[in-house]
Amino acid sequence: MLRRLLPMLVALLLGLVGLGWGLGYLHRIFANEREDARLSLDSRREALEQYARASLTQSLHDKLEAAKPALEAAVADPLAPDTGLYLRERGTQVLPRLALHDTGDVSPARERYARLRAGTEVSEDPEDPWAERLVRTRAVELALARGDRRASTVALMALLQHRSQYVLASTRDVPGLLVVLESLAERGDPVPQLMQALVRDGLADGKGGRLDGLQRLLLSRRSRFTPVDFQFLLERVAALSTKVGAPVDDFESRARELTARPLPLPAFLPGPALVRAGWYLEPRGGNQVRGVAVDASELLESLTREMRERGLLDTEGKVRLLGDAAVLSLDALPLSVATPEWARAQAALESRYRLKTGMVVLCAGLALGIAALAFLAQHRKYRFLELKSDFVATVSHELRTPLASIRLLAETLEWRLAEGTDARDYPARIVREADGLGFLVENLLSFNRIDKGRWVPRLEPVRLDELVSLLRRDLEAWSKIPVELEAEVGELELRADAQLLRLLLSNLARNACAYNTRVPVRLRVEALPGGRVRFSDNGVGIAPGDWERVFGEFVRLPGQGREVPGSGLGLALCRRIMRLHSGTLRVVASSSEGTTFELSFSPNATL
Repeated sequence: MLRRLLPMLVALLLGLVGLGWGLGYLHRIFANEREDARLSLDSRREALEQYARASLTQSLHDKLEAAKPALEAAVADPLAPDTGLYLRERGTQVLPRLALHDTGDVSPARERYARLRAGTEVSEDPEDPWAERLVRTRAVELALARGDRRASTVALMALLQHRSQYVLASTRDVPGLLVVLESLAERGDPVPQLMQALVRDGLADGKGGRLDGLQRLLLSRRSRFTPVDFQFLLERVAALSTKVGAPVDDFESRARELTARPLPLPAFLPGPALVRAGWYLEPRGGNQVRGVAVDASELLESLTREMRERGLLDTEGKVRLLGDAAVLSLDALPLSVATPEWARAQAALESRYRLKTGMVVLCAGLALGIAALAFLAQHRKYRFLELKSDFVATVSHELRTPLASIRLLAETLEWRLAEGTDARDYPARIVREADGLGFLVENLLSFNRIDKGRWVPRLEPVRLDELVSLLRRDLEAWSKIPVELEAEVGELELRADAQLLRLLLSNLARNACAYNTRVPVRLRVEALPGGRVRFSDNGVGIAPGDWERVFGEFVRLPGQGREVPGSGLGLALCRRIMRLHSGTLRVVASSSEGTTFELSFSPNATL
């Protein structure tokens, strides 16, 4: 059979190889389509992320440029606000302003102020500019004490000229100027514009320079004072400012804004960077870093709104900052542009790819299934032809044997009758052979009618003991060896086709006699509750692996070294008869001591 199937098998394999190559190429096309679509989505996302990165970078740069005038003003004017501004020069933070007070535990400025107010301040060195400053200070106070306005003004101008010529220690200069201005405010008739200039705005020194007002002077020289001195002078300058009508709120605010520690920002920046702490920084040269406070969340929200207005994002799209790094370089801002539209497009893309892949796999499976079915059909065809050939050979043999026996017996009977010899048993033997031939033909015809669905059973009440009696009579007629039939069927009555059941029991009995090496052959028919009937014999038995196979068509088991007559349709016919009665037939036990078959009828079949 393998030689017959080989051409078809080769053709199927070649066809499957070609189909597999085609399906593989188709799947590769689908994979390339998915990859192209994914790259298209990724390129669009990258383009939007580049746009968002450029827009955010420009926004940060513009924000710093917009803050540049305020930053320069804060550097030049200690009274200018420095909120949201950052400046670092040569590694030292300039803005926001640091307190940087002297760490000493004494208060020389406050003590000197007290001595100046008491008139007990002296200079140890007559050549020291401080000695001349004290002289000019006393000249102003004496003029004020006399009420000589002109003299006090001249003395004040001389004092200011001396200040522009000599730079004294802040612990001398600031208390000295403060005492003079307090005396001027208390004893004289000060000019408001002059007093405000001296207390706050400052005056030109006539040499292209400028003398700072007391407020700016104290703030700019804050590092020269201890915290106690600075707080004391701050209170005295604030009180003087209020007295002369100079603005004081911003002065006090700048003093409160002084911080003790620099901001925790990176010491080195290779380029413009966004600090998650809320700053945008730009290095200028190698010694300066400028920055401005920013709200990254607000900037991202503004950028998201702008991209939505431009139609670059849908209403659910959003721009986000990724990662958790403290410092983000503007050259590689980890921006992400996320939108559910892309997620849906990605999901649809993957879904289509899975569907196409599933179709390819399904086609491959169908092709394999069709090839397998074709192979099995061809194999079944050749197997059927072999079985048919074997069946024809078997039936021919089975028909030839009884026909030859009948012819031989008839010729012998004719010869003996002509000779006058006794031949009384020959007719019975001819009848027995004819019955065997008739049973074989009956099996073939019955199997064919049942298999084609042309046998409609005639259901009528049938007593099982009557069927057993007919079986006993049949056994006596055709069995060549002694058969003992035992029956315990009681009064069981079935609604069935009597002819079919008689044919079923006859086949079971003939099989029991054919596959038996004992004398006598013992058969037992037993009725059990639930419409079950068991048929047992003392034959050679059936191997467990063949319990179901024996009910197949044309199946014949070996008879322990001897040829067993039959067509291989007996048990197959018996099972079909039971199915016509909505019942089952199976082997329930088998060994070398015999086999037991069980007939199970439907509840409707028992009466």
